[in-house]
Amino acid sequence: MRQYIIRRVLLLIPTMLVVYTITFVLMHATPGGPWDPGEGKPIAASTVAEINKAYGLDRPLYIQYTEYLWNALHGDFGPSYTSRSRTVTDIIKEALPVSFQLGMEAMVLALLIGIPLGIIGALKQNSFLDYVATFTSIVGISTPNFVVITLLVLVFSIQFHMVPTQGWDGPFSKTAIIPAFALALGPAAFLARYTRSSMLDVIRQDYLRTARAKGLHERRVVIRHALRNALIPVTTFAGLALANVVTGSFFVESVYGVPGIGRYFVKSISGRDYPVIIGTILIYAALVAVMNLIVDLMYGVIDPRISYE
Repeated sequence: MRQYIIRRVLLLIPTMLVVYTITFVLMHATPGGPWDPGEGKPIAASTVAEINKAYGLDRPLYIQYTEYLWNALHGDFGPSYTSRSRTVTDIIKEALPVSFQLGMEAMVLALLIGIPLGIIGALKQNSFLDYVATFTSIVGISTPNFVVITLLVLVFSIQFHMVPTQGWDGPFSKTAIIPAFALALGPAAFLARYTRSSMLDVIRQDYLRTARAKGLHERRVVIRHALRNALIPVTTFAGLALANVVTGSFFVESVYGVPGIGRYFVKSISGRDYPVIIGTILIYAALVAVMNLIVDLMYGVIDPRISYE
């Protein structure tokens, strides 16, 4: 297993390089720049030239590419163009823990909702409970999270005044209820569908009939034998979903005013803040790659038949 982990970690190097290269090329190929006035007063060409020189944007692209890559390898993602008093590293250190807390809370909620729904749907196939679980999953899959959080704010914040309309006071405060549920609904729906499909395939296997014939209790048959093997495809999605809810909550954080990495990413795109865009995407890519590795290693824990030797 050690050799497998080393190979996967080494594979992360060219993966991150490709992600950085594509992001850099697309970012500079997009028309416009960070100093475009938009609807405001036009900036003098001499002023733009001085700002470009101060931030090194007047240099050839290959020099900008290599310099930023070298600095990023040493943990320096450069200064922010829109937040002049802070660097990208400062923004990531401040915002990423908030997104991580919100994402973990949403993922726990998704697991608590999605997996039981999938199990119930599989064990009670074509029953009323199965139809309810399937309907809930379809609603969760087909409804975008920015629509969900808007409806939740309208109902529970504005109509019933049960929770605040925006803000963030920590993962265990009232301000975390709406964004956590809005982020959890989509993954919970997919987890329910994956769990149901996988359970339906597993419960028809011969070894489960043998376990029942030996007199094992139905709960033990389902939890210890059926569910354990059914969780392999579910684990694959859960790992990717965790990486997505941690760093991909762009609309939820923007709508609810959560000071997470997703909110800063949206602001950086509208403001053409190149260093923040690159730094955020690199963090996201690294997190996805690490979660993929963890998921692959979890296969061997769930199913002892899987070996990485």
